[in-house]
Amino acid sequence: MKKWQCSVCGYIHEGNEPPDICPVCGAAKNMFEEVIEQAASQTVPLEKKEEKPQVKPPQSEYARIYAMITELMSKHHAHPISVHFPNGVVPLSVFFILLAILTGNEHFEVAAQYNIAFVLLTMPMVLFSGYADWQNRYKGAMTNLFLIKMVCGGIVTLCSAIMAIWWLVDPYILEDASSHGGLFVAVSLLMLAAAGVAGFMGGKLVFKD
Repeated sequence: MKKWQCSVCGYIHEGNEPPDICPVCGAAKNMFEEVIEQAASQTVPLEKKEEKPQVKPPQSEYARIYAMITELMSKHHAHPISVHFPNGVVPLSVFFILLAILTGNEHFEVAAQYNIAFVLLTMPMVLFSGYADWQNRYKGAMTNLFLIKMVCGGIVTLCSAIMAIWWLVDPYILEDASSHGGLFVAVSLLMLAAAGVAGFMGGKLVFKD
């Protein structure tokens, strides 16, 4: 039986024809390449054996430095490393917000404020390293999986920015007397949901299931 490899995420499909859509990253059928068994545990794309080295056009100095930095980031897994910081802190932030509401203890609210500030400060690195990975590892393929991850990253960034600014404008937003406390909590839950979906899609991409 033939084997086909997705040129975007590396998923291997067995069958006479490649699937219409990659079940992992959502790449189209034409992004699959037939592979042949070279060894018991190694497969090589059939078409790539005949490819000739591509000559890259000359780059400006800034473009060369940018390419070098982004390639190093992808090589040393900057995105998986950086994304764990906000993803671990976002649930903690929401937890402190809920504790502040339930107990009325201002210390929980202060803890939530610091955590949200941390999330906001780390998101630029997450977004940039994710973009670098998307370009270097996945050829900039705009499939549903990558689109969802990008949207979720934007939602987490936007929600954390809204919450940080909101706290600066109204430091007592979580007080019982506040009429907007429920909306504030809704924004925090949206941020948590977006972080969870982004993590799920990232796991789907890594583990190919």
